[in-house]
Amino acid sequence: MKRFIALLACILALTACGNQSDSDQSGSEQAGGGDSSASTDTSTNGDGGDSGAEDDAAQSGDAFANDDEKRSYALGMDIGNSLQELPVELNVDMLAQGVRDTIEGNDTRLSQEELDSVMQGFVKDMEAAQQDQAQEQARSNQDKGEQFLAENKDKEGVETTDSGLQYKVLEEGDGPTPSKSDSVTVHYTGELIDGTVFDSSRERGEPVTFPVDAVIPGWTEALQLMKEGAKYELYIPADLAYGERGAGAQIGPNETLIFDVELIEVDDGGSGEGSDGAGGDGGDEESAADASGGDSAGEDSNADEG
Repeated sequence: MKRFIALLACILALTACGNQSDSDQSGSEQAGGGDSSASTDTSTNGDGGDSGAEDDAAQSGDAFANDDEKRSYALGMDIGNSLQELPVELNVDMLAQGVRDTIEGNDTRLSQEELDSVMQGFVKDMEAAQQDQAQEQARSNQDKGEQFLAENKDKEGVETTDSGLQYKVLEEGDGPTPSKSDSVTVHYTGELIDGTVFDSSRERGEPVTFPVDAVIPGWTEALQLMKEGAKYELYIPADLAYGERGAGAQIGPNETLIFDVELIEVDDGGSGEGSDGAGGDGGDEESAADASGGDSAGEDSNADEG
């Protein structure tokens, strides 16, 4: 909580710097950025030299008189983009006024005690709004997933297990079937039901190895149905995937997931290379959206699978 408040305060302070830099630059510097800005300080300049120089700069495609101005505006844009993502409404005029009063040393409308109180309430409001959004997203994802699975189960070749896992055999294998204590090497592509690919060992060009019992339940069950060399398409309900917690930035709460899986090799020694990165639910959740190239990618991407 304290870290979040500090971060929010930093964002607002930086926004102050960005807005202040824009608003406090001389009118001649802002002429290329809009008539209203120029009128603040240059309305009496008429056809003066400064205004003409700015017009030349604007016509040449550069709306900024110097790098400081450009950096300040860029910072303002960047912070503005971040503020737009807040789940509460902001009064931009008041935000800018608070920035201006603070930077210019004017009398502020709030004491430090009042500021602390307002910010604490603001954080609570944001947390409540974020929780409402998450709950709504979870309900929506659950409904969409259930509808998808209800329609998918009647499609040709789709089988449904007692747990609710759905799968389709794309290619039968002829090797051994892994047990829960084995490790496996696989290639896979993971998608949301809207077709968004959130992870793929194929795109990274390297298969991954992990223990059968170290991934999400839908994977653990499906792998024990497959033979070495098989290719399956899995349709995993939320309760056999990441449930309400979701995983990382791309797998939301109560998401139904689709995986195209090729079982390359079964290792009955139970000591796969990816065991360190795939073990445990906590590791699964943390690494779900962090997959990157190399061996660690295989380990982390297992967490996307489970």
